[in-house]
Amino acid sequence: MQYTRESLNRFKKHFTLHEISGSLGDLGTLLPIMMSLAISGQINLTSTLWFTGIWNMLSGVLFQVPVCVQPMKAIAAVVLTKNMPIQENMAAGLSVAAFITFLGITRTVHLVGTFTPPAIIKGLQLGTAVQLIIKAHNLIPKLQWKITAANWSDNNTWVLLSFLFVVACYRTKIPSALILFLIGLIFALVLMFAEGRDVPHPSVRGGHYPDTIVVPSPEQFKNGFLNAGLGQLPLTTLNSVIALCALIDELFPDHHAKTSHVAVSVGMMNLIGCWFGAMPVCHGSGGLAGQYRFGARSEVSVILLGACKLFLGILFGGSLVGLLQVFPTSILAVMLFISGIELGCAARSVNDLTDDEYRKRENFTVMLLTTGSLVAYSNDGIGFCAGLVSAALLSMQRLGLKEWYKHTLDGFKSVPRVWRDQNLVSPALPLSAQEDGHDERQCPPTPNNTSKLAHALEYP
Repeated sequence: MQYTRESLNRFKKHFTLHEISGSLGDLGTLLPIMMSLAISGQINLTSTLWFTGIWNMLSGVLFQVPVCVQPMKAIAAVVLTKNMPIQENMAAGLSVAAFITFLGITRTVHLVGTFTPPAIIKGLQLGTAVQLIIKAHNLIPKLQWKITAANWSDNNTWVLLSFLFVVACYRTKIPSALILFLIGLIFALVLMFAEGRDVPHPSVRGGHYPDTIVVPSPEQFKNGFLNAGLGQLPLTTLNSVIALCALIDELFPDHHAKTSHVAVSVGMMNLIGCWFGAMPVCHGSGGLAGQYRFGARSEVSVILLGACKLFLGILFGGSLVGLLQVFPTSILAVMLFISGIELGCAARSVNDLTDDEYRKRENFTVMLLTTGSLVAYSNDGIGFCAGLVSAALLSMQRLGLKEWYKHTLDGFKSVPRVWRDQNLVSPALPLSAQEDGHDERQCPPTPNNTSKLAHALEYP
């Protein structure tokens, strides 16, 4: 009873305009991806609104900080690019969730964060960003510059104006994604009701509830995991768990979150929601940073956002898909494009954790090799494996075969020690750690290196 009273008092204290503004900080990522997946039938919109709303509220209550719930971008990019069916999308989410839950329960999630080369993670992020940009490009070839009565709401002029507006607001606190969405929504309502477009209309009759069960076949599980889930796995582990916990410690020192708890949270969200066709989701340091930037200082912001999602899910649910079908492609393309740019910006920090010029060039090369392989084959798994092999071969050339073997063997021997030590430390490459007698994994976490880690691993 006392806990409930304290929670209500805390909610009243933090119920401010700043918290409302902060709740919009991550919509630039959520809206375009959720809309694209819903329009193409690759998620169930009712289930997505329901479960993301519930997860928003539960995450806020459990962690007491504005922990976001956002799409698994690597999965979404592959699913959109390769036009994968909803069953394979859910299979990818379920497979990643199973791995993350296992890593969280066994407390081995920290091992993945410590031993995955950061350059590979950045390469996967950059490759995923390129795929989102390509998807945005594919939406606009049929648009025209000439404005007519038939295309007044969807033409290249709106592409240009939307682009200029987003870039003009990029470094401000203006919620450009929300404003663009509202403009597009107004256009869609006019097209639907004033011009009488032949699409299903939103309905509130009887409410809407998750009533779709998605059961992927073994073949769909295999395709979903190998094509979309494998590349998401290290991103979720390193960025949605390790970096998020580091950023929480930095921004909210009184609310420490254990990596194992965050990992289990990510896993359970998808192990429950994906069976109902809900979009695969995760937490993320980039989302937390965005919401903090727009004013979120407590869990109130995400609880409000979750309540709005749940309300829309109950009131309109999947009947909103018809409205999204007439949403202007020009505005949606710009929103997807900017989402890709925002994700790609994470690659800028590939060398934040090293000062050695040779290592910087090596990291940059590994990142580009990972990105190129991913984009060439439209497969995150191939990109991840190519990056891993490239990192091993390049570090072997730098260290020499004998030294490389010694350092790699030392890395494997250190696994039990790293597993016991669950502190957040800078991730190091077992292939090349301990160079010059220095082992980064032995450094105690400090506010400085925690800050660098959180900055380096932004945007999951």
